Amino acid sequence: MTRYDFLKSMGFTGAALMAALTSCVHEGDSVVNALTLTPTGTVTSPVTTTTSSGTTTQPVTTTTSSSTDLSTITNRLLTIDLTSSTASALKSIGGYLAQSGIVVAQVSAGTYVAVTQTCSHEPKKAIIFNKTEFYCTQHGARFDLTGKGKNSFGSRGITVYKVATDGKTLVVYS
Repeated sequence: MTRYDFLKSMGFTGAALMAALTSCVHEGDSVVNALTLTPTGTVTSPVTTTTSSGTTTQPVTTTTSSSTDLSTITNRLLTIDLTSSTASALKSIGGYLAQSGIVVAQVSAGTYVAVTQTCSHEPKKAIIFNKTEFYCTQHGARFDLTGKGKNSFGSRGITVYKVATDGKTLVVYS
């Protein structure tokens, strides 16, 4: 049972439910901006981690190639075979798929971003990719590619995961 389900079963609704959910912050809760790899294999991306004790930003440069050994990645959340028919949506720019509570989108040629499917406004699995941003179909919360909220409903942001690919397989990890 999730924390959301528990609080709902206790009778919390509306603003009281959101207040209870947002007041329960654990030091381990964090948001990590995505690390994506382009077809050339080079990415320089700032990684920002936000915890209850503050925000830190560290520049990260990662170089890889089409011969990257994805088997060395730990903390895997999702592995997608990009050659399979189930991943056909990821073959075009703007295409996305939702699987195992994660939304993965191809945001530009060979560049993928993965975010949680659960909206931070109200914990419902309703996040989709809409051309240039992530969008919650329940209440209209909008998020940029780094997980930052673009309107009041998305003000808390969403979790963005690290992504690595060798062109045939895509791995989402934390």
